[in-house]
Amino acid sequence: MPEKILFTPEMIDSHCLIDVRTPLEFNEDHIPGAHNVPLLTNEERVEVGTIYKQIGPIDARRKGLELACPRFYAIVDEIITLAAGRPIVIYCWRGGLRSLSVVMLVEMSGIPARQLAGGYKTFRAHVIDYFEKCNLPAPLTVMHGMTGTGKTEFINGLNPAKWSAIDLEGIACHRGSAFGALGLEQDFTQKHFETVLWNFFRRLPVGRPIILEGESQRIGKYSLPGCLYQKMAESCKIWCYASIETRIERLTAEYARPEYKADMLDALERIKKKLAGNRYTELKTSIETWDVAGIARGLIEGYYDKMYYKHRPWTPDLELPFEDLRQAEAELGKFLDTHLHPPVCTMDV
Repeated sequence: MPEKILFTPEMIDSHCLIDVRTPLEFNEDHIPGAHNVPLLTNEERVEVGTIYKQIGPIDARRKGLELACPRFYAIVDEIITLAAGRPIVIYCWRGGLRSLSVVMLVEMSGIPARQLAGGYKTFRAHVIDYFEKCNLPAPLTVMHGMTGTGKTEFINGLNPAKWSAIDLEGIACHRGSAFGALGLEQDFTQKHFETVLWNFFRRLPVGRPIILEGESQRIGKYSLPGCLYQKMAESCKIWCYASIETRIERLTAEYARPEYKADMLDALERIKKKLAGNRYTELKTSIETWDVAGIARGLIEGYYDKMYYKHRPWTPDLELPFEDLRQAEAELGKFLDTHLHPPVCTMDV
């Protein structure tokens, strides 16, 4: 029987991972860096599954062999090409017949290959366990502040040689607000969101400060996995603030795209009941006339500042001005140097 290998995160960087599940299964989620070389198409898997349920496993296996056999050479050739000399590990849903069959085919060609024990299911359990325990490679520093302050711009502009920055909104493809989907699309699954986020964390150097933005439990349609939200709530909190004019300027720079107009009107309809007085009409007029600065001001004064952080049940560890983002980075560095690595007090004896 072919050799089986247990999953370790290190194999992502050292092995050629081959996912032989269907494209539909692969698109739902997969191990980072894996290549999809399906043994069966989406439709073929449904056909084989139907035979399995209605007739039995022997007939289902024979049908699978009939469907896949003409592609055996192409499958093996593609895997060897993708491997380019790296060790080959092949997996399916739970380390069953599909991956076993392909491993045997590759080995018959004279190239060593191993089967991932437990398949994708084992990898998925690893990701779930990681976020349940949340033993992160370094302490978190969470940046909070009103919409338009520039938190995302700040995080993405940090010196990568000094900081570990994680842009949760960028990973989720959503800005985390009522207008957060403009120009973005959350077109992957919750599972894949968790996998991508896990992959970001696993690549971070140990001990380097991790900076991320304060979010709610959900970012658009995705939920923060496991205990991550709780971990963020227990971590160092920075309150970022800037003048309304600076916030308007930053929001205008981000949203001043005419192709956003229709989606802005749709988003405005969704928050209509939360807008007081004539604010809805004023905002709708600003969008229709494409007064982006007016839109930003109206949302800040009439919606964002009233809805977000209305009740803040915690005291920040640091209040940080965000008028100059580079100066803010320097001040944050000084604070964390003291906060995370306090000076050692010595006494003369």
